[in-house]
Amino acid sequence: MSFNRGVVAATSSFTMWGLLPIYWKQLDAVPAYEILGHRMVWAFVVTLSLLAFMGKTGELRALLLQRKQCLYFFLTGSILAVNWFIYIWAVNAGYIIEASLGYFINPLVSVCFGVIFLKEKIRKVQWISVFLAFLGVCYLTWLYGEFPWIAISLASTFACYSLLRKVTIVPALEGLCLETSILLIPALAFLFFWESSGKGAFLHSSPLYTLLLAGTGIATTAPLLCFCYAAQKIPLYVVGLLQYLAPTINLLVGIFLYNESFPVEKMVGFAIIWLALGVFIVEGISRQLRSRYLKIQLRNSR
Repeated sequence: MSFNRGVVAATSSFTMWGLLPIYWKQLDAVPAYEILGHRMVWAFVVTLSLLAFMGKTGELRALLLQRKQCLYFFLTGSILAVNWFIYIWAVNAGYIIEASLGYFINPLVSVCFGVIFLKEKIRKVQWISVFLAFLGVCYLTWLYGEFPWIAISLASTFACYSLLRKVTIVPALEGLCLETSILLIPALAFLFFWESSGKGAFLHSSPLYTLLLAGTGIATTAPLLCFCYAAQKIPLYVVGLLQYLAPTINLLVGIFLYNESFPVEKMVGFAIIWLALGVFIVEGISRQLRSRYLKIQLRNSR
C-alpha cells in the first residue's frame, strides 16, 4: 500500500511538472522576470505557511542565523531562479519542445557533474549513454545551425542545483523556503518598483492574471511536496524512471497543444537522446534488481 501511494505521488508530481507550461502560457502577456518575482514571493508564502502548520518554523529560523548556510542557499536559490527564468521565458516564447529536451538530458549532465566534481566513477554503459547524448546534442546543433542553448542551460543549471543540494542535509521544503526567503527582498523590491511604475500585471490587469500570479506559489510547491513524499516511499530507481514523465508531457504539450514545429529531422536528434536515456535507464534498473536479488539470496542463505 505504501509503495502504491508513493507511485501515485511520484506520478502526480511529474505530471504537474509536465503540465506546468500550460500554466505559464496563461501568463504569456506578462514578462518572464515579473512572473519569476511573483514565483519567488508566493513560493515563500506557501512554504512558510506549510512549515508553520507543521511546527517547523524554528528550524528555518535556526538556519537563517547561520551565515554560511545563508550564503550557500543564496547560491542555490540564485541558480534555481536562473533555471526558472529560462524555463518560463522559453515556454512563453514558443520553445516548449527545446525546454523538454533540457530535462531529458539533465540526468546525463548530472552524471558528468558527479564525475567531475564528486569524483564518482561511472560504468561503461553509462559512458555509452553520455556519448550518445553528446552525439544527439551535436546533431541538433548542426540541425538548428546554432547551439541549443535553452536545453543545455536548463539541463546544466538544474544539474548544478541538484549537485549543490546533494551535499546538504536540509530537507526539500525547508530548503526551498530558505532559498526563497533569502531572495525575497530583491524580488519584493523589484515587484514594488514594477507595480508602482504602472507596468505590473498584479492588481492592474484582469483578475485572472492576479489569481494566476498569486497561484505560482502553489504551482511551485505542490509537485515538490508530492515528489518528497514519493522519494520516501518508493525506490530511487522507480523515481528515476517516472521522472521522464515530465519532459515527455512537455514535449506532447508543445507539439499537440501549441503546435510547435517537430519535423522528422528534429525527431532524429531527440531519438538519439532517447536511446541514450533508454540505455541509461535499463542499465540502472537491471543493476538495482540484480542487487536486490543478491541481497535476498544472501538473506535466505543465512
